Amino acid sequence: MEIDYELTLDRCKELMPELHGHAIEITELKGGITNKLYRVRAEPEYDYVVRIYGQKTEMFIDREIEMRTMKLIEPLEISPKVMHYLPDKQITVIEYIDAYTLKNPDFLKQGLWELIVQPIRIVHESGLSVDKVFHPLVEIKRMNGILKELNADFPEFPIAETIRRLEKIDGIASLTPNDYVLCHNDLLAENFLLLNERERSDSPMYLIDWEYAGMGYRYYELADMFQEILVPRDVELKLMELYYRGEDLDRNVYMTDLFKPFPDIFWFLWSLVQKTVSTIEFDYYTYGKIKFENAQGNMKRLVDEYGLTL
Repeated sequence: MEIDYELTLDRCKELMPELHGHAIEITELKGGITNKLYRVRAEPEYDYVVRIYGQKTEMFIDREIEMRTMKLIEPLEISPKVMHYLPDKQITVIEYIDAYTLKNPDFLKQGLWELIVQPIRIVHESGLSVDKVFHPLVEIKRMNGILKELNADFPEFPIAETIRRLEKIDGIASLTPNDYVLCHNDLLAENFLLLNERERSDSPMYLIDWEYAGMGYRYYELADMFQEILVPRDVELKLMELYYRGEDLDRNVYMTDLFKPFPDIFWFLWSLVQKTVSTIEFDYYTYGKIKFENAQGNMKRLVDEYGLTL
C-alpha cells in the first residue's frame, strides 16, 4: 500500500466492521513524517487514529515488536490502546486520545516538568522487557547499512569518521546489557500528550508512537529527548535532577551528555534514508543536516568540557 493512499468511508467500514451503521467522520491529521494519519470518528462510541505506514518503513521499523510493546505497556496507562493491528494492510488503528500535543516551548514550563518525566520513569522502572534491543551504536550502523544498500551517496558528510568517533564514546560509556531498560527511543515533543481528561489515568501525560521501542539505555533516552526539544542547559539540568531524583547527579549528567551525539546521528541517517525512499512531502535533507551539525557540536563539547579524546 502506498503512503498516498486515501482513507475512504468504504475502506473504513472494511477495516473496522464495528463502524457499520454509524455516521463516520474522517479527518486527515497533519504533521506525521513517517506515516499518514487519519482521525476516524463514529459518535458516540468510536474515536480512532488510523496510521497508514510510510513507504518502505519496514526497512527500519519492526511493526510486530511495536505492537507487542504497546500491548505490553497497556496496564501502565501511559499510552493509547491498540484497537486493530492489520499488518497485511500496513495499517494500525489506535484509540484517539483527547489531549494537548506538546511543542518544544512547553518544555520550558516548570509546571510541566514532573508530568513530562513521569511516564518516562514509569516505563524505565516497569521491569518490562521486549525481545528487541535498541543499542545506539548498533542501530546507527544498521541505518548506515540501509543507506548503503540504497546506493544513496552523500559525500558532503563524513559518515564513516563520525561513526568511528561514536565507537570511542561507546567504549568510554562502557555499558552492558545489565543497564538495559525498556525505552521509547523517540521522545520528540509531539510524542507527549497531556490528557484533557485527567481522571483517565494516574499519569496525565501519555507517550505515543512506539515504533523504535526496545531495551536500551536510559541515558540515550534522555539525550534523545534533549536533542529533540533543544532547551537551555539549565532546563536540561532541572529535568535530569527530577528524573534521576537527584541521585548521583554528576555521573548521570555526564553519562547523558555522552549519549547526546548518538540520537542526532541516528536521525540524521534516518532522514537520508527517508529522503531516498519516502513519498511524504518533507525536507528530510535539511532536517538531517541540522541533526548532523548538532551531533558534531556535542562531540566537540565532550572534548572541550570533559577532556575526552575523540
